[in-house]
Amino acid sequence: MKRIAALLLLASLSANAVAFEPFVVSDIRIDGLSRISAGTVYNYLPVNKGDQFTEDEAQRAIRALYDTHFFSDVEMSREGNILVIKVIERPSIAKLTIRGNKDIKEEDLRKGLKEIGLSEGETFDRLSLDRVKQELITQYYNRGKYNVSIDPHVTRLDRNRVALDIEIREGKVAKIKEINVVGNTTFTDKQIEDNFESGTTNWMSWYSKNDQYSREKLSGDLEKLQSYYMNRGYADFGVDSTQVTISPDKREMYIAASIKEGEVYTVSDVHLLGKLILPEKTLRQLVFVKTGDKFNRAAVEGTSNAIKGILANLGFAYAKVTPVPKLDKEKRTVDLTFYIEPGQRVYVRRVIFQGNTRTEDDVLRRQMRQLEGSWYSQTMIDRSKVRLQQLGYFKKVDIDKQRVPGTQDQVDVTVKVEEQSAGSLQFGVGYSQYSGVILSASVSQNNFLGTGDSFSVGAETSTYYKRVNASYYNPFLTDSGIGIGYTVGYSKTDYGNTDFANYATSAKSFSTFLGIPITEFDSLRVGLGLSSNKINLYPGYSPQVLLDYQNALGHQTIHEWTGTLGWNHDTRNGYWAPTRGGLMSVSTDVALPGSTVQHFRVSAEANHYWPIGGGFVLYLDGQAQYGATYGSQTYKNSFGQYLAGQPLDYPFWQNFYSGGVRDVRGFQDNTLGPRVCSGTDASGHAVQPSANGYCTGSYYQYAQPIGGAFKVLGTSELYLPLPFLKDINTARVSLFMDVGNAYKNYQSFNAGDLRASAGISLHWQAPIGPLIINFATPIRSKPSDRPYEERIQFTFGSQF
Repeated sequence: MKRIAALLLLASLSANAVAFEPFVVSDIRIDGLSRISAGTVYNYLPVNKGDQFTEDEAQRAIRALYDTHFFSDVEMSREGNILVIKVIERPSIAKLTIRGNKDIKEEDLRKGLKEIGLSEGETFDRLSLDRVKQELITQYYNRGKYNVSIDPHVTRLDRNRVALDIEIREGKVAKIKEINVVGNTTFTDKQIEDNFESGTTNWMSWYSKNDQYSREKLSGDLEKLQSYYMNRGYADFGVDSTQVTISPDKREMYIAASIKEGEVYTVSDVHLLGKLILPEKTLRQLVFVKTGDKFNRAAVEGTSNAIKGILANLGFAYAKVTPVPKLDKEKRTVDLTFYIEPGQRVYVRRVIFQGNTRTEDDVLRRQMRQLEGSWYSQTMIDRSKVRLQQLGYFKKVDIDKQRVPGTQDQVDVTVKVEEQSAGSLQFGVGYSQYSGVILSASVSQNNFLGTGDSFSVGAETSTYYKRVNASYYNPFLTDSGIGIGYTVGYSKTDYGNTDFANYATSAKSFSTFLGIPITEFDSLRVGLGLSSNKINLYPGYSPQVLLDYQNALGHQTIHEWTGTLGWNHDTRNGYWAPTRGGLMSVSTDVALPGSTVQHFRVSAEANHYWPIGGGFVLYLDGQAQYGATYGSQTYKNSFGQYLAGQPLDYPFWQNFYSGGVRDVRGFQDNTLGPRVCSGTDASGHAVQPSANGYCTGSYYQYAQPIGGAFKVLGTSELYLPLPFLKDINTARVSLFMDVGNAYKNYQSFNAGDLRASAGISLHWQAPIGPLIINFATPIRSKPSDRPYEERIQFTFGSQF
């Protein structure tokens, strides 16, 4: 076929070149151009003024112009010593339409068409239509759609243009009717097919589409089959043959694979050969295959990757580690050798940023841990990528390396980012069972003018509170990464509309803080703030203990200036849906001398994520919060249990609360812990709640939660790998158990008072905003908790 095409091309060239005697070209004239410039033709033309021109040169010139695919016809002639080239341009593609595609996205189709020169604005070559048709058919065949038909239609337009319409009829996917593995005696069909992506129809096929045949899936399944055996010692396992049969109506597929299990091999010895770079003793610690172990391909590959990884961190970016197993079939042993080729050690010449049209290079560069002029380190590259992703400015971050042309010891590192909007004007509506309807509005910019600074102004209102706040943060006040921030806010609350103790607050605050990095994973936060909070209590409605406290204190408006110190250690591998790593934090806020009430509060938390195989992730979290007063401050007056001259108790408006959709689930938000009654009895004493939480003679039937100065919370959670939740960054489902409570003070702690619940939880980044749904059952509670128990809890928010 190629021979015929070559003969046709030669005949065409001969026909288009008029026979003439050799001559010296004095000038070149090109006729027939409309879209293509003469300069473009001259660039491709292998002849210039002053050249000797022959018939061989004419054929070479015609071939060169045909190879550009710009022209459908080329003729050459001579007028005196002027070379005249007459061309007919191929039409351009004015419009390209793709219809009927569902299984393959249009942007993917257009990308593939562009790679073969078929896109709007390009020159149209009818021969490329056949290539397009065959390529698209192949792609659909790989997806199991054997009834697909591709019909391209070409419409001529004015000014030598065409409109191209590609009509696709995808047809139905061929379903896998049967999978038959022949030759397995050690393991059952179910055991070896459990990890297959392909399968026959079952109740989840509507979502997983496991019963839809594709060539890629089958190749992947055969690779999994080989790994299954080789990871269990079968070093000489092999797939002898694979046969795929389709039914006459092209709707059903039958897959058969013949395998040879072989024998189980043990490792007789492990050798490290080549240029080791590091001491062999050090590299041996990275070898996961030991003498006497069953052969395990996963362990062999893990060893290769571990050695390559440590070499890459030393600058050997292109290191190769090749495992070579030598089988002794009589003894059924494997002599394993790892050949190490570190290659040339390289350093980074330049770090280049691409795609950051708004963000300044310096903002990206200060997140880089791989520095210019230093040895290449894969660990530093990976850490740099994580730090860039954590900024929140980019949808996507990719980092590649390329050798510097002409060198063996230099690479350039290219950081490609895809920016997303870092500023927003938002209006929101949300709902929680605790707060009711929540309305909010905010203006924020997380990357102000591309500098990395952030600011926000927002307002929020719900059934019981109103808030207005503004903040600004410069994350790099100094080159070492010390950041400075400011916040100012105003809020009003009226707890009388909730299950809280009935009182209202009106607070104004201002604070400034420094963020100080200590290590790559550790940071400090140091702050100073001022606040004023007016507290309104209502005799007969507010709990008597709170009225007594405020009267004994002698102040309705509370002034504070607060010092803050906090430490964070964060090793999580993600923000929304981590699968490994953890967070440890300790922080303290101190109302400094000169405040209305001198007090401090300490909060500590430690959590960790463990991947435990099969897509399951175990999460454990523990929290504790403690508050107390300090110094020699005493009550001014005597009211109820508070006597003049006694040291002040921890202020009730700073109490910790327990229970809720993000705390001890299964109980209403903030309802666990100490509860008291409103009003007084006939003798003037505060009404005391019964064992069932009732308040006889009080305005409210039940005792009201007032929180406490000490709180503990423990959570264990198991995240599930559900097949219909492929993307854990979008949604996660977990089984959980929570244990916790709030106490009047540390001395009141009693493990017997801890409440516990268990259930299932869904966290979903829904289009309407973050959504949390819990189905929880209290498994440890008291009769007084009954009014506050909730089986189903949810909260959501929306921004639009």
